[in-house]
Amino acid sequence: MKERIGILTGGGDCPGLNAVIRAVVKTATKLDWETIGFLGGYEGLLDKEYLHLDYKKMDSLLNRGGTILGTSNKGRFAVKTGVGQLNQLDPNVMAASLKNFHELGLKGLVCVGGDGSLTIAQQLFEGGIPLVGVPKTIDNDLEGTLLTFGFDSAVSCAMDAIDRLHTTAESHNRIMVVELMGRYAGWITLWAGVSGGADVILLPEIPFNYQSIHAQIQKREEMGKHFTIIAVSEGAREEGGSVTLSEPLEANREAKLGGIGDKIAKEITKRFGKECRVCVLGHLQRGGGPTSLDRVLCTAFGATAVNLIRDGKFGYMTAFTPSSVVGAIKIKDAVGKLRLVRPDNPMVACARAMGISLGDEVPHEN
Repeated sequence: MKERIGILTGGGDCPGLNAVIRAVVKTATKLDWETIGFLGGYEGLLDKEYLHLDYKKMDSLLNRGGTILGTSNKGRFAVKTGVGQLNQLDPNVMAASLKNFHELGLKGLVCVGGDGSLTIAQQLFEGGIPLVGVPKTIDNDLEGTLLTFGFDSAVSCAMDAIDRLHTTAESHNRIMVVELMGRYAGWITLWAGVSGGADVILLPEIPFNYQSIHAQIQKREEMGKHFTIIAVSEGAREEGGSVTLSEPLEANREAKLGGIGDKIAKEITKRFGKECRVCVLGHLQRGGGPTSLDRVLCTAFGATAVNLIRDGKFGYMTAFTPSSVVGAIKIKDAVGKLRLVRPDNPMVACARAMGISLGDEVPHEN
């Protein structure tokens, strides 16, 4: 009887999930292993809902967006709720998951996800399930890896949007505010803002004030540039303020961030009489196929995950590091603390050197 492994995709979708599934199945097949894919993330493991993944059907997945297995970021496995609140899995859910794992005759489980999904994975691992992780999040906020797959694709989408906004902003002499994803980490906004030529970049890690934004707009006006592009992360906040929520907090769900772009546009118009328009990219950043970089990452991550199971290195997550390019670290060392943009990050310094405002140059006026 062939050895069998399982794979599931958890949390929010992003480009590259199918590419990881493809790499896992192809690598497992070469080892003469069978692969099953659980439907709807961890819920599929709990309900024993899965697909037999056929090697012959994998070739079309490399450039296909989304996930053929489906995914979920709510339900019985919600361990991160509210604004950064961490919970323990229900012991009955843990026991049933372990029971199903063994009844299905699995050698190991590949868990693909971000901080929330890998936090679940770590708890299941501590509960006795031999598993490995693959870092997935457009936010790029997982510790222990310089890159998570999905990030480059999201940045590419955001950069393209900023490129397009330049022409309409310049044509109408307007201030354009583009709100980008990233939750509490500003990586997408920083990279897209720099690569797209934004004039103001507002990050969650660097609280802003309106005096600094206005100073940048005035500086551009004096240079004969009557339009300004402001790239703002959904988790950005004013000095002394808090994050903006798009919806009231729900039980067993993480806080939904959003609306800061509209808030900033209204404040700029109110305070300084400048005409603004707002563009919220939202889920466009999570849709579509992966970039070439993400395809390479996904392929390497998927193959490495299977090799970790082969070598019995359970409780580890694949990682992109300068020393090994694609290696592995313990999942427990990657979750529970977000990898945020440090104010002294070289890309922040690059932005400032280019004359881009980070929204904190002018002292805040009470």
